[in-house]
Amino acid sequence: MIVRHLVLLGAFAVGLGSCQQPEVKISAATDQPHVAAASDIEVGRYLVLVSGCNDCHTAGYAVGDGRTPEADWLKGAAEGFYGPWGTSYPQNLRRTVAGMSEDDWVEMLNTRAGLPPMPWPSVRAMAETDKRALYRYIKSLPFDGDPAPAALPPGQVPTTAWVDMTPKGPGA
Repeated sequence: MIVRHLVLLGAFAVGLGSCQQPEVKISAATDQPHVAAASDIEVGRYLVLVSGCNDCHTAGYAVGDGRTPEADWLKGAAEGFYGPWGTSYPQNLRRTVAGMSEDDWVEMLNTRAGLPPMPWPSVRAMAETDKRALYRYIKSLPFDGDPAPAALPPGQVPTTAWVDMTPKGPGA
């Protein structure tokens, strides 16, 4: 009886081993495209949608459940993010790309370390082809919108609308 259980246990272990998925290695440093689309501009548009760029850089996008017309995307917002770093404002990316070359954009995304809540570590991890597709998409949009307000230092209360990102609760 014990031998039978050991044989069944061994067969079960072999069966489990054959069900294991192969290890998947992900390398964000590759320059190979990760999105297939008709053009770089369409790749950039897709990346803006899935990367959450509009959540901050498009006024009303997040609270409007993404229903903001594309004509209003990436114009920045006057609503700030208030926290221990001060207050940061989402930049008008249309104005940003208007004043720089594609290579300058890629360099900025590779090296910049700005204020929260901008996810700079995630942006730096993007493949260069994706960074270039973002630039080309944003550059394809009409130059429009006002510059974002300047960031404020810690302790200065904004006069604009703002989201309080100050840590609260136990351990904060």
